Amino acid sequence: MSDTPNDIRGQVLDAFLRLLAERGYDEVSLGDVGAAASLGKPELYRLYPDKLALVQAFMARIDGEVLAGTPAALDPEETVRDRLFDLLMRRFDALRPHKVALGAIRRAARRDPMTALVLGPALMRSMAAMLEAAGVSAGGLPGVIRQNALLAIYAAVSRAFDKDESGDLSKTMAALDSRLKTAERWAQTIDKYMIPRRERVVSPAP
Repeated sequence: MSDTPNDIRGQVLDAFLRLLAERGYDEVSLGDVGAAASLGKPELYRLYPDKLALVQAFMARIDGEVLAGTPAALDPEETVRDRLFDLLMRRFDALRPHKVALGAIRRAARRDPMTALVLGPALMRSMAAMLEAAGVSAGGLPGVIRQNALLAIYAAVSRAFDKDESGDLSKTMAALDSRLKTAERWAQTIDKYMIPRRERVVSPAP
């Protein structure tokens, strides 16, 4: 039974991630990826025209793995903070096998504006997906603000994740919990002062 297009795409992406971990981003060419995946250049180009397309596919794969573990219905007993904690920890768990490759991509983004331009929107889409999965709207201007706030949290916790060698990612969990608690307090404060005060209606005495 021959491989399906999705199987081939997955094999190419796996080869790309292996090469990134071994050589770094700049030292890997699209031809190297094709050779590692036993795929000719024309076939590879139809799937992934450049390395940036492979980076986007990697991020989409991580999003898919995270969202696959999301319950179909939200638990009313959980807070938004609880849901975001679970989603982001699942994201870090999915990224853990690819820490070296991820580091190579991040370093490339700091050097290359084109890579950074691809990563930025892709990360925002990821944050929007996490918010929606947690039952929080990511639409409109408020949604953009929420996406940026969650991205700031994710970026800060990623620094702890990069250094976390514990088996259960305990340091990452602690950093995420702290950041989300702070964000929750800020959100409550903003709501308090931004939501218009309603006039109190005093019921007549019986």
